[in-house]
Amino acid sequence: MIILDQVLYFTQWPLLAGVVGSMIHVFTGPDHLAAVMPFAVEHKKSSWKIGISWGTGHLVGMLFIGVLFMLFKQLIPFEVISEFSEVFVGFVLVGIGIWAIYRIRKFDSGHQHPHYHVETDEFHIHSHVHDQSSKSNHSHSHTLPIKKGILSSFTVGIIHGFAGVAHFILFLPVLGFNSIAQSASYIVGFGIGTLSAMTFFAVVVGLLSSKSNNSKYKNVFLYLRYTAAMLALLVGFYWIFAS
Repeated sequence: MIILDQVLYFTQWPLLAGVVGSMIHVFTGPDHLAAVMPFAVEHKKSSWKIGISWGTGHLVGMLFIGVLFMLFKQLIPFEVISEFSEVFVGFVLVGIGIWAIYRIRKFDSGHQHPHYHVETDEFHIHSHVHDQSSKSNHSHSHTLPIKKGILSSFTVGIIHGFAGVAHFILFLPVLGFNSIAQSASYIVGFGIGTLSAMTFFAVVVGLLSSKSNNSKYKNVFLYLRYTAAMLALLVGFYWIFAS
């Protein structure tokens, strides 16, 4: 395992080992990125909240399954649960992809133009759908409430924490440390690395989304949204059929 080799290289610095191992784990997992990208695209400048919520959920899920493993490893078929969880993650990703395409089709169909609200200092896209009588129905595109985005990404993060035996492998260095303090440092570093890596990714996606969401780059913004949706669909189907 490449990730485990990298972690073991830094085991003389437990905190750094945890940070490096978790960041490699996050960035080398396309399912992680695919789950967060659609939410980050929708929330733009608030995307950092999406990254933190997913990372927190991921840590909660890993901690929960880790405690169960230590307490009931002889009674619970963790390999079966892990395999089932991976398939379930696949279905969740497919659902996210379908949801993302649905939002694009529902709120961005028809003729569009950007509109800036001075009184609220907010940027919105308005759409006009013209009928045969030349009358236009003016509708305002809706932004996904940030609370729903945070809750959704947190939930997906928990599900990701349940899936995969790689999480147990990443925690193996804890058994090799000479003191509780070193083990605790590794775990703290793992948490820092997970939150930092996913927050960084979400912020980058959010900035790209924010920069492209104007009249000059409206096609780029649309392509970015479709890319996020298709990534979630492709990775989701892969997890379903490969597990």
